Amino acid sequence: MPSTTANSPCVQFPSTSKALQSSSLLSAFSPRSWVTSFGMLISFTSQLDRSSFNVSFALARNSILSVLDDAITVGHLTISDSEGTHYYGKFQKGCNDVQLQVVSDDFWMRILLSGDLGFSEAYMIGDIHVSNLKGAMDIWLDNQSGMEMTLSSTVARVSSAMSALYNSFLGQTRSQARLNAIASYDQSNELFKAFLSKEMMYSCALWSQEEGGVRGDLELGPMPGDLEAAQRRKLHHVLRAARVKPGDRILEFGSGWGGLAIEAARSFGCEVDTLTLSIEQKNLAEERIKEAGFEGRIRVHLMDYREIPAEWEKAFDAFISIEMIEHVGPKYYSTYFKLVDFALKSRNATAVVTSSTFPESRFSTYQAEDFMRKYMWPNSSLPSATALITASQAGSQGRFTLQGVENHAAHYPRTLREWGRRLENNLSQEMIAKDYPSLKSDADFEVFKRKWQYLFAYAGAGFAKGYITCHMLTFIRENDWPERCD
Repeated sequence: MPSTTANSPCVQFPSTSKALQSSSLLSAFSPRSWVTSFGMLISFTSQLDRSSFNVSFALARNSILSVLDDAITVGHLTISDSEGTHYYGKFQKGCNDVQLQVVSDDFWMRILLSGDLGFSEAYMIGDIHVSNLKGAMDIWLDNQSGMEMTLSSTVARVSSAMSALYNSFLGQTRSQARLNAIASYDQSNELFKAFLSKEMMYSCALWSQEEGGVRGDLELGPMPGDLEAAQRRKLHHVLRAARVKPGDRILEFGSGWGGLAIEAARSFGCEVDTLTLSIEQKNLAEERIKEAGFEGRIRVHLMDYREIPAEWEKAFDAFISIEMIEHVGPKYYSTYFKLVDFALKSRNATAVVTSSTFPESRFSTYQAEDFMRKYMWPNSSLPSATALITASQAGSQGRFTLQGVENHAAHYPRTLREWGRRLENNLSQEMIAKDYPSLKSDADFEVFKRKWQYLFAYAGAGFAKGYITCHMLTFIRENDWPERCD
């Protein structure tokens, strides 16, 4: 249930957990929050007492319930709260049937003011119980036009516009990029170990019939080692597309935990310079590189991509970036490709870029705060494949030829399902509380887990419904063909 609505700070809801607060502190004092808070304060809270809020909740509830009568035409939704039970859509055997139990009346105002972001917060802090989280998101997406036209209040639209402008102009500056990395990746490495494969690839795997394809876990059941096999396949697919050979030097933007760099050195005999802004990722990547015996062939740099040194000019045979460009932002796409062009050799060089993307019909330079951009990857921005291709030509001044375009979106839902299973099986409160002392609280630990569960279901529904796509783009130098044809 992704959307472009933003959360309004005008109403102070109770019981917001530290497990949520910790991931949004970086934006708490931004100019965007000042402007939005001031506007919302004037509009909604200047003269209201608690009894007025109670009336507002009732109005919000009645408005939303009446909207759902017309909005839901696909699937079946049952909503129960202290006032009774309501049914929406038409129940049919085998249809998407979801039950939603409202625990706190705050839920209604969250939805009215913040749309799907409010829904995510209500789920995480326990204001609602949902029988099938992904099913609820499917209902939202399947009935999206009716929902958005009626559930987007003026407040949400104003706040959405403000957050979109802030993200566009200030969200990916050099100083902000470091803060974004702290919020996104400078978290407990133990957390990521709990759900990632042994290669620790935090990106879309590629599933083959050896694992039963993209639905093998649903039809045959998940098997140990499936995710590892699919992630190795992805790494080899990317490296083959980059046409690397022994002795080649690779530049990578976005190190992760060293998975691609290690595989490039181990299986393809390459040297790698890889960049990250996450201290936690750098430390663990270097540990893993040392254990694999590739210290002399892989160098991990704590460096913004805009700070690559002059001596790297025309020094690399290949450039690879796996799902990092989501943090670059439209304002800097041309700069990104200008630097790739700067670093790659003038002949026999290849660039491979993978990214979660928006379909062209949904791409916008201005992307407002939603669940992803508030609680998982602050100030991130999804490109479209066309936007990246256009930027590659502008940044390289036409020195890149588009060699290949692949859409891997169908492979992402299974990847996310597997991450969700592993998180559920492997993450313990004792493990994570070592790095997050506040999570010694059972309530906060439950919120923390719900945030990740929500991510996997939210993203999975988006990819499955085509709301989000996932592209791999391959570029070669002009007049540089991978095989002779004469």
